[in-house]
Amino acid sequence: MLFDLPVISPEERKNATLFRKTLLDHGFHMSQFSVYYRLLPGKEALDGYVKDIQAQLPPSGKVDILTITDKQYEGIISFSGKTKEKNKKNPTQLLLF
Repeated sequence: MLFDLPVISPEERKNATLFRKTLLDHGFHMSQFSVYYRLLPGKEALDGYVKDIQAQLPPSGKVDILTITDKQYEGIISFSGKTKEKNKKNPTQLLLF
């Protein structure tokens, strides 16, 4: 999942923090500050999470849900600084938020 939430006012910052905490409570992992992911077994599980996320969305902001296959996930190339990291373990399915 990729999201961009406004954080200018104190209320917007609070809403954004609560949204991120909700994602963590639902088993998501932070890849970057506004990029979260979760491995799911199939489309049926995805549908349930989409409904939950929609219910928790702050009043403003943008959220994109991107699904990729296990083969696409396996092909991710990651660097930490200039050092290439080992390939990620091939999951059964990945959901990026």
